[in-house]
Amino acid sequence: MIDRAGTYIQQPTGYRSFVPKPLPPDPPIEWNDELIQALSDADRAVGRLDGLARNLPSSDLFVAMYVKREAVLSSQIEGTQSSLDDVLAFEAAIPGVQQPADIAETVNYVKAMNRGIELLDELPLSGRLIREIHRELLTGVRGQERNPGHFRTSQNWIGPQGCTLNTATFVPPHPDDLHETFRHLEIYLNDDSIPPIVQAALSHVQFETIHPFLDGNGRVGRLLITLLLIEKGALAAPLLYLSLFLRANRTEYYDRLGRVRTHGDWEGWLRFFLQGVTVTANDATDTAQAVAKLHASDVRMTSEFAFGTYGPAFVDLMSQQPVVTVSFVSEQLDTSPTTAGLLLGKATDAGMIEEITGKKRNRIFRHSRLLDLFSTDEIDPPMESTAGST
Repeated sequence: MIDRAGTYIQQPTGYRSFVPKPLPPDPPIEWNDELIQALSDADRAVGRLDGLARNLPSSDLFVAMYVKREAVLSSQIEGTQSSLDDVLAFEAAIPGVQQPADIAETVNYVKAMNRGIELLDELPLSGRLIREIHRELLTGVRGQERNPGHFRTSQNWIGPQGCTLNTATFVPPHPDDLHETFRHLEIYLNDDSIPPIVQAALSHVQFETIHPFLDGNGRVGRLLITLLLIEKGALAAPLLYLSLFLRANRTEYYDRLGRVRTHGDWEGWLRFFLQGVTVTANDATDTAQAVAKLHASDVRMTSEFAFGTYGPAFVDLMSQQPVVTVSFVSEQLDTSPTTAGLLLGKATDAGMIEEITGKKRNRIFRHSRLLDLFSTDEIDPPMESTAGST
C-alpha cells in the first residue's frame, strides 16, 4: 500500500527520499461507520466551540490568551523551556525573566499566527503565505541562519541523534522534487469541495512529509491546521490547537504518520486526528465557558470594591495580561503609579489576584485563577528527534 501514499526514489549517493502522491488519497478514503461517527463528533465539537467563541463577551481576551498558551505548547514540543508565566512576564517587561532566547521563539510563534491570519485577508493558503509565517517564526531566534521564509535547497532528514541520510528514519523529498510536491499540496489546500477538518488532517501529513524548510516544519505544520480551519470558515478565531493532544500522544502521532508513508493508512491517521480535534475542541469550549464565568465574577468584584471608572479596563487588562507590575498597569491604563498600586491592592484584597514576591518594592501580581484555566502541564522532552540537512 505504500504506492497509495507515495514512492521512494533512489538517489545517486545511496539514500532513498520519499515523494508523496498528490492528495486526495487514491484509492479514496474508506468511510466506515466508525470513521463517519468520528468526523461527525469532530464537526459537532468544532461547531460548538466556534458558536460559543462568537458570542463570548470577552472573546478577544480569551483568544489572546489561548494563542499564547498554544505558542508555549508548540514551542515546548520543539525543545524550548519557557512557560506561559515566562512569556507573560516578558510581555509585562518584568526584570529578571530567564531564558530570553526561548521566550523570543515563543513570542515569534504568536507573531507568526497573527501574521498568518492577517495574510488570509489578502492571500489564499499558499506557498507564499506559508513562507511568510515561516519567516516570522524564525527571524532573530534559533534557526535564523536556516533561510527563514525560503524553501530548502538541500536535502534534510529525520532520525535519532547521529544518524545519516542512509540511516535516517525518514528522508523527505529531494529538493528537485520539492516544488512539484508542494504545488500539488497548494491545489489541495484550495479545493473547497472537501470537509475542512478532513482537509486539515490530510494536509498536515502531507506538509510534514514534504518538510519544505530546513527548520521550523513542525510548528508551521501545526499552525497550518488552525489557519486552514479559519480560511474555510469552520472557525472565526484561532481557537483549535492540537499541540497538547499531540504531545500527550506523541508515540501514536509518529506511528500514524509513519504508517501513512509505509502502508498508505490514511484511515488510521484520520481516526487519530479526528479524536484529537474532538478532545481539543471540547477542552477549549470548557475553558472558554470557565473564562467567561471568571470574567463576569471579576467585573462584579471591581464594582463591589469601588474601582470606579477603571473597573472594566482593569478586568480586561488582567484577562489579557495576567502577570503585571505596578508600572505596567500604570502605563496600560494611562494613570499614575499611585492609582495603579491602589487598584492592584484592591484586587488583591478582593481575592481576584495575588502578589507573588512578598516584597514591598518591585512587586509582581498574578491572576492565578485565570492562569490555572490555561495550564500546560509539565514540560516534556522535544517530540522530534534530530533533523539534519546537507
